[in-house]
Amino acid sequence: MALETTRWDPAEYLDNPKKIAAYIEAAFEDGDPAIIAAALGDVARAKGMSQLARDAGVTREALYKALSPTGDPRLSTLLGVIKALGVKLKVAA
Repeated sequence: MALETTRWDPAEYLDNPKKIAAYIEAAFEDGDPAIIAAALGDVARAKGMSQLARDAGVTREALYKALSPTGDPRLSTLLGVIKALGVKLKVAA
C-alpha cells in the first residue's frame, strides 16, 4: 500500500501576528534572500495578495513576481510589504 501525502502550505497556519512575525524572523535568521522572499510570499498569500499589494503600493502581479522563488524584490518593495504586514524589522548587535 502506497503512502499518501498532501502538500503542506505554510500560508494555512499563518493566522495571527505572532506566528507571522516568528515565521518572517526565522527566514531572516537563515539569511538566504530566496527563503526570505518565499516566506514573505507565504505570508502574503495568507493575508490576501491583492490587499497586501495595494497596501504595499505595488501591483498584485509585481508582488507575485517579486516574492516568487526567482524574484529579487527591491528594497522599497520589501519595506512596503513589511510595513503592510504590520511587522517591523529590527537590527541588533
